[in-house]
Amino acid sequence: MVKIHFSGIGGTAMIGGAYIAKQLGHEVHGSDNPLYPPTSILAEKLNVPIYKGYRSTNLEWNPDYVIIGNVLSRGNEEVETILNKGMTYYSLPEWLKQNVLFKRKPIVVSGTHGKTTTTSLIGWILRYAGYDPGFLIGGFPINFEIPAYSGKEGSYFVIEGDEYDTAFFDKRAKFLHYLPQILVVTSLEYDHSDIYNSLQEIEKTFQLLLRIVPSQGQVILCNDNHARMLKQQCFSTCQLYGTADDSDWRVITEIDSEKSMMKLYVLYKNKEFCVLRTKLFGIYNALNILCAVAVAHTIGVPIGSIVDGIEEFRGVRRRQEVFLEVEDRIYIDDFAHHPTAIQETLKAIKAKYPDKYIIAIFEPRSNTTVTNIFQNEITESLSISDEILLTPIYREEKIPIEKRLNKEELINSLTKKGKIGKLAGDFDEIFKYLTSDVKSNSVIVLMSNGSCGNIRERLVAYYR
Repeated sequence: MVKIHFSGIGGTAMIGGAYIAKQLGHEVHGSDNPLYPPTSILAEKLNVPIYKGYRSTNLEWNPDYVIIGNVLSRGNEEVETILNKGMTYYSLPEWLKQNVLFKRKPIVVSGTHGKTTTTSLIGWILRYAGYDPGFLIGGFPINFEIPAYSGKEGSYFVIEGDEYDTAFFDKRAKFLHYLPQILVVTSLEYDHSDIYNSLQEIEKTFQLLLRIVPSQGQVILCNDNHARMLKQQCFSTCQLYGTADDSDWRVITEIDSEKSMMKLYVLYKNKEFCVLRTKLFGIYNALNILCAVAVAHTIGVPIGSIVDGIEEFRGVRRRQEVFLEVEDRIYIDDFAHHPTAIQETLKAIKAKYPDKYIIAIFEPRSNTTVTNIFQNEITESLSISDEILLTPIYREEKIPIEKRLNKEELINSLTKKGKIGKLAGDFDEIFKYLTSDVKSNSVIVLMSNGSCGNIRERLVAYYR
């Protein structure tokens, strides 16, 4: 048994890694700042010592090594202690590579959008079909009690592959550690402006990823966006999926409003492969499902298991998740933090609730959306809704004024488009509005990659 300390254990991938380490028989401790749901719930279920805050005393239990999360950097007390004492340390991706992935068959799901849902779908279909795969998911799929499982040596291991950097001491993309035998690229757009300067830089990183897929491996690319451009960089068999006629895997969607379901007609090589029904909505979810079908078929999963597994899939928390219904109002939580994700989320909600008044509450929080890089794109995406509440920008004081998202300009632009746009002074103001003056027959969508001022938890407590 090895003693492992997870510094920054509250990250979604880190808490999953801690579960896997424990499943492998290791002793685990961790440390982090105060956590909020759903990570805090997972931390309680993990049932290991977790220290609040980062202190040198947290390491006095003498772990064999420390896994350092990518949110930690120089100046952090634990980081300085680790370096000064010459302790052995790893990033989570490097530890996974050496201790898990070399002994399994990795299916790596990468791309700007849809990674969590697609990873969850593939993992669920394989489990439903009896494959007993391992997995590490950067979110909380409803079908799984825990979003991480070590699996058995020699089994498939489905992992969400992020292009963000690995750690303060390793600036390579995380997914370059993941040894893909099957590689998925769901989409390719400019994101992570704190790491990359252009879409071309991101594309080069994905090209490096393609170089480590074995020649007998498989690459599955979305044909509906810039990801298709990677086909010419492949060293292994490549399949394209999407809505375009030249896709190997193609999907046609149909909405059943009465049953609140989406019907998918899946074609392979221009011949009908299967017909699916799902509670998920929107073209992006249709593409996520199509991708999962392609991966499952490539592995050899029977069509019946694929169809039934997808119909049993209940989605992922904070991805168009209905968390509260009060009279004629519906409250949804979504992780959208990129203009395209905002756009597709709101389109899907409009399709599902065509007669409802849509209120979008957006927290600029990601390193991309707190800046003015996507000022116009964010405006266009939010304008799909009827009313927009813009929260305070996360850590606004740390962003140079000339680079900061211009909230006033955004609201003015939305008003010119005939939308109702409001700037919120704080989250208490938003909570008060949602519990007193919110319009009837409405859908309220919280969009943030953070806690959004704990509005969700406050609303649930208020109404229940």
